[in-house]
Amino acid sequence: MKAFGYATTSPSNKLAPFPFERREPRPEDVVIEILYCGICHSDIHTAREEWGGTHYPFVPGHEIVGRVSAVGGKVTKYKAGDLVGVGCMVDSCRHCASCYDGLEQYCENGFTATYDSEDKIGGTPHEFTLGGYADRITVDQHFVLRIPENLDPAAAAPLLCAGITTYSPLRHWKVSPGQNVGVIGLGGLGHMGVKFAHAMGAHVVMVTTSPEKGTHAKALGADEVLISKDAAAMEKAAGTFDFLLNTIPVGHDTDPYMNLLKRDGTMVIVGAVEPLTHTNGVPFIFKRRSMAGSLIGGIAETQEMLDFCGRHNIVCDIEMVAMKDVNEAYDRTVAGDVHYRFVIDMATLHDTART
Repeated sequence: MKAFGYATTSPSNKLAPFPFERREPRPEDVVIEILYCGICHSDIHTAREEWGGTHYPFVPGHEIVGRVSAVGGKVTKYKAGDLVGVGCMVDSCRHCASCYDGLEQYCENGFTATYDSEDKIGGTPHEFTLGGYADRITVDQHFVLRIPENLDPAAAAPLLCAGITTYSPLRHWKVSPGQNVGVIGLGGLGHMGVKFAHAMGAHVVMVTTSPEKGTHAKALGADEVLISKDAAAMEKAAGTFDFLLNTIPVGHDTDPYMNLLKRDGTMVIVGAVEPLTHTNGVPFIFKRRSMAGSLIGGIAETQEMLDFCGRHNIVCDIEMVAMKDVNEAYDRTVAGDVHYRFVIDMATLHDTART
């Protein structure tokens, strides 16, 4: 099945028009005409091979929203015209303990990522999966998600990564009304953490280095702002938080944040997929505190998150871009010049001649 998108062919090349192929639908498959695709920082890291091992040509995109255009004969969950999404995964082994528990993101045999994973299903000349910066995609129905029709589909796209990345730890650690919850860092992840924690009834504190970001956070639902560079304020807040969601995207000293937790409190890392620069045992030992990590969510939990968003009318704050401007959007994302997520309007893909 012919497809058309944008790809890069090396770490230094820009994204450019790229014709390729998707597999014809199997009985269990859903074909989706893509309407919108979010730009995640992971797209940029992979395109530029900053994490190593990227396979080229590379089509990014794992925050996909579109409408079903065709289904295989055994598909029972979806029909043509349904508004659906695809996140970071398109397959997993489905027989390990994690998959049986609905935690496909922790598949013990490795899940198949929406892009740059070995394509174990096949059906195309492409050895590795190609993502959502394209006009269509074929996905097994198990990994397709239903988008509530009351949500803005463009602003819902980043829920498939930024949304579930922050929702999953808040749910797993049972954030609830009356708890004091800190969200560290205000970006694509942090702004969703604020919205979710607020909707879950917690008292939400934005922990940031920037007073300006604190103002933005209050507009998103934060009850208070704690400036982490203010030593006196940090000392006053020590031992007062039940839970911290740490969205800082780079290595950093965790000690100042660990000291904010109450006894038995937990800080969860979702942003830094690189070494933390300093971690002292004292804040853990003397208050029985914990630090943990969390990776997106399973399919069932991602659908739960989308349904939660439908009930609470939660979407991401986005800036829409045309496909021709995707390389500029990458540079702006790296510079932090976006509030809070870029989304590509795939209708603009067809403004590019298919040559």
